[in-house]
Amino acid sequence: MVTDCNQLKLRSSDGKFYKTDVADIPQLLRLIQSIPSPKAEPFKLWLAQVGSEC
Repeated sequence: MVTDCNQLKLRSSDGKFYKTDVADIPQLLRLIQSIPSPKAEPFKLWLAQVGSEC
């Protein structure tokens, strides 16, 4: 997944800009759906709810 991410310069708490890995919505959905853990289920349900509202 990391190889499919882009990097943007985002401001940190010290005021400097650092390259940070970012992902778009489809990439994030694929990443979260691939987590085989009961703890991920609330996020999956929330994403499904948010997606249905759009």
